This record gives sequence, structure tokens and C-alpha cells, in this order.
Amino acid sequence: MSKDLGFDNDQYQWLLTIFYIPYILFEWCALMWKAVPPHLWAFGCVFVWGLASTLQAAAFNWSGLMACRFFLAMAEAGFGPGIPYLLSFFYKRHELGFRCGIFLSAAPLATTFAGALAYGITSGHPALANWRLLFLVEGIPSIILAFVAFWYMPDTADTAHFLNEEEREVARIRAIQQTGSEGASRVGHVDFKEILVSLKDPKTWLPPLMYFSCNVSFSSLPVFLPSILQNMGFTAIHAQGLSAPPYFLSFIVCIVTTWIADKTQQRGLMIIALSLIGGVGYIILVACKTVAVRYFGVFLAAAGVFPAISNILPWTVNNQGSDSKRGAGIAIMNIIGQCGPLLGTRVFPSRDAPYFITGMGVCAAFMFFNALLALTLRTYLAWENKKFERKDEEARQAGIDVKEGAIGVENEGYGFRNCL
Repeated sequence: MSKDLGFDNDQYQWLLTIFYIPYILFEWCALMWKAVPPHLWAFGCVFVWGLASTLQAAAFNWSGLMACRFFLAMAEAGFGPGIPYLLSFFYKRHELGFRCGIFLSAAPLATTFAGALAYGITSGHPALANWRLLFLVEGIPSIILAFVAFWYMPDTADTAHFLNEEEREVARIRAIQQTGSEGASRVGHVDFKEILVSLKDPKTWLPPLMYFSCNVSFSSLPVFLPSILQNMGFTAIHAQGLSAPPYFLSFIVCIVTTWIADKTQQRGLMIIALSLIGGVGYIILVACKTVAVRYFGVFLAAAGVFPAISNILPWTVNNQGSDSKRGAGIAIMNIIGQCGPLLGTRVFPSRDAPYFITGMGVCAAFMFFNALLALTLRTYLAWENKKFERKDEEARQAGIDVKEGAIGVENEGYGFRNCL
């Protein structure tokens, strides 16, 4: 692509960086999942994303690619980061992490297929330039799926067309148990007073720092992994193929760890363990010179970094006490967290080849820092749970009906506890 369009390494770096500028600026759009019917919002975001992705294939200069990347990022900011928030309209706290894990695991799985797809396309000699064909293959299916989302995506569980009347009644009861109101009433209104309250809460601000740390590491790995593998001695084509297995492992670990964290309600310990695994992977990459050992380090890094992110997002949603607070928490987490790639995409300059010591060291440091942040947040949440216990005890002594108080338990009602 750089040869066809005539731009250099610095301009390629800017193609990576420009994505994250609108991606950060439009993170507040996570709240739109509540303000706008979700099927309409999903259609708009996915359609614009698919169109921008497809139009990259028609770019004839660097400026055209930059424009496409801007709109690509704007649409993605409105869609992906808010999905854990949307899922909280449908699932209870102890069910949410696994569902988020299924959604978020699509990223390493897509990276797995992206490597295999790039391997297949760059192995052939089509009449159309390989990089243009790659953009077409990635963009056109998204345009089609936008219309699928418009027709089939439900706005709330109790209005889902594919449920029968009995199932809808169950959905209505679940919504009342969660928040004290039916599901349909959760869409179309944002409580700005609750958003302001959430801004005063430390647990609104620690997850964004964790997300920032993980994103420094994750944003660099998919982009530069083929280059890292090439510098291990593999050809460009083989490097594309070998980049797939570590991400398939990451896909499996995402699903398994989010499921375990849901069952144990110990998401903090899971994030700490995954962060340490990722950090060790980067240490191996920076300290070892044997190809097999370094490739093993890639597996550890991939298995630690993105599964950690997959647990951070539901942890944020789990511990915010209302829909509006959850929306604010997700928006703030993404605004701050998505600044991480601004650093992550700049710490692997080609002059640092073959070992990229600076980049690997920075990524390792941030993963260990993430483990420390997770431990700090878990300690704070445990302290806050003791406050909730004292509050509930005072309510019992005051003669408050426990069953009545249990309505809306997920909105910091009677019995609410943080997920540790």
C-alpha cells in the first residue's frame, strides 16, 4: 500500500494514529445506546464503518486514506465500546461478564482470521492490488450486517420479537429485579444527575487507567506482530500466518476467564493474573533471543493483554449502580483508555528492530502497572462492600422490608455489593 500510494514510514504511523483521535473524541457516544433505540444506533454505526472500510480500497493517495480512517474510527467509537453497556440492559451482573467476553473475544478472533486472510490474499496475484482486495473483503460484509441489525436487533429483552409472551414476562420481571423498572423504560432517557454523582466515585476513574495500560500493550501487538515475527527470521508471508495462533489462544482465554470471573465474582483477581501473564510475555520478548522462546512470549502476551481488557469492561459495568452511571463509567473509561494506543502505536519504530527493546519494555511495564491498579481497585471495592453491609444492617434494624428493598438490587438497592 505504501509503495502504491507513495508514502513513507512516518505517514504510515499517522494512519495508525489518526484512527485514535476521533475514536477518543466520540467515546461519549456510548451513552447513545440508551438515548436512541439500539437497533437504529447499531445500524448507523455499522453502516458507516462498513462504508468507510470499503472506501479505503478506492483511495488513491495518503490523504484519502486518512479521511477514511477518521470516519472508520468515529463509527467504531459509537459502536463497540458501548456494547457492554447495552448488554447490561439484558443481563444481570453475574451473567454479564461472560456475555461481554463472547463479544470482546471477537476482536482476537477477528485478528486471527485477519492474519490468515492476509496470508491468503498476499499469497496470490490478483488483478486488483492485494491491499485493496483486503479492504473490500473486510468492509462489504459489515454493510450487509448493518441491515441485519436494523431488522433483527432487539431494543430491550421484553420487546424482543423472537420471544414468546411467557418469555417476555420473564424478561420484564428480570428488569424489575435489576433496576426497579421494566426494560423498555431503560431506553430513551439519560439521568444527568446520576452521571454527575458517578464522576465523584473513585471506581469510575480507576478502570480507565487500567484500560489505558492494557491498550498501550494491545494496540501495538496486532499492528507490529508481523514485523516482530519477520525480525525473528520468518518471511513476510509466513509472519502473517504465524500471527494467527497467538490470537486464537487469546480468543479462548477471553471466554474462559470471563466465565470463571462470573461464577466466582472475583474479577479483580482474574485481571491481576492475566496482567502478570501478559507482562511476563513481554519480558520474554525483550530478554530472550531464541526464536522459539520469543514466539512463546508472543502467546503469553496475547493470552494476557486482551483477556484482561475483556474482564475490565464488565467489571466497570458491574460496579456502577444505575444505567446512567454505567453509561458514564463506560464513556469515561473509553475516553481515557483509548488514549493508550496513542502511545502504543508509537513505541515500535523500525530503527529498534529486531528486538524492539523500548516497545517491549513499555508494554511490560504497563501490564505490571495494570496488575497494581487492579489490586488497588479491588481493595477499595472490598472496603466499600463493608459500608454497604453496615447500611443494610441499619435498614434491617429500622424494620425495612427486606423483600421490598431487594427490588432494584443492581441499582445499589438493598443487598447491593460490588463485584470484587
